[in-house]
Amino acid sequence: MKGSVGNPLHLKSVNHISLNCASVEQSMNFYQNVLGFFPIRRPGSFNFDGAWLFGYRIGIHLLRAEDTENLPRKTEINPKDGHISFQCESMEAVEEKLKEMDIDYVRAMVEEGGIQVDQVFFHDPDGFMIEICNCDSLPVIPIAGEMVRSCSRLNLQMMQQQKPQVIQQL
Repeated sequence: MKGSVGNPLHLKSVNHISLNCASVEQSMNFYQNVLGFFPIRRPGSFNFDGAWLFGYRIGIHLLRAEDTENLPRKTEINPKDGHISFQCESMEAVEEKLKEMDIDYVRAMVEEGGIQVDQVFFHDPDGFMIEICNCDSLPVIPIAGEMVRSCSRLNLQMMQQQKPQVIQQL
């Protein structure tokens, strides 16, 4: 939609992502023990198998697929596939833990303006792609508008502190 600016739908945040899975139990185990989510209460009025998890201010809703044989299972780890990305504290610790858990992953690196972002990609039990990165070092710069945003509050605070210096240099 050309010309849309601001927040036309008055959104506040991402609430949850919903994933179809072959086994709710296997997927719950993965999201709890690999990614650190915890189970939360799910409305009892649902008449289908599933589970809700929460962590990092986002929910993951697991839904048992009606046709588990035809789930689109990915085997090749391709960073260009659709995925959800999580910021981490230490890429080295992430890789060490993935090796320890015997989870196959692919490393990638993005460089922009001298800033390097490290990434690892791997699949959940049903082939949904997960990315872990140190992306908060890369500023989010709008194409139009005047406000520079960052992936993290820390980065934003640092940029706001540097802003007077940048203005003085101009």
